[in-house]
Amino acid sequence: MADTIESRLQAAGVTLPEAAAPAANYVPTVTYGKVLQTSGQLPMENGALAVTGKLGSEVDVETGQKAARLCAINVLAQAKSALGGDLSKIGRLLKLTVFVSSDPAFTEQHKVANGASDFLVEILGEKGRHARSAVGVPALPMNAAVEVEATFETL
Repeated sequence: MADTIESRLQAAGVTLPEAAAPAANYVPTVTYGKVLQTSGQLPMENGALAVTGKLGSEVDVETGQKAARLCAINVLAQAKSALGGDLSKIGRLLKLTVFVSSDPAFTEQHKVANGASDFLVEILGEKGRHARSAVGVPALPMNAAVEVEATFETL
């Protein structure tokens, strides 16, 4: 099989879920020219929120990384939906923003964000190398531990 995004997902044992419908008054993605922006994605798995709580007290870094990876899987699901089911239309991942629900003393947001970054580089290859922000926040929707949004260049 050719080395494609789909083959790398398969090799990683990842099946993208159906893109989640918006939970409020927004759209899941916006395309402007060759730029595709996703809305923030939560660590949903099998239709349920998989990781809740604050990093630094209720959630450890390793579990936070797993949550960030789930968010990244959901980001790719949204991108796939927006691109008519064709992930080969991704030119490159430009920017990843990772929001980490954190206790005030927690300072390892960058390590949590690696869960998303590492996964996206694994799946997208060189197209997955990106600029990034990892931001600690006091709370996220539905008590999610992590939320991730992405900006892609499309072909």
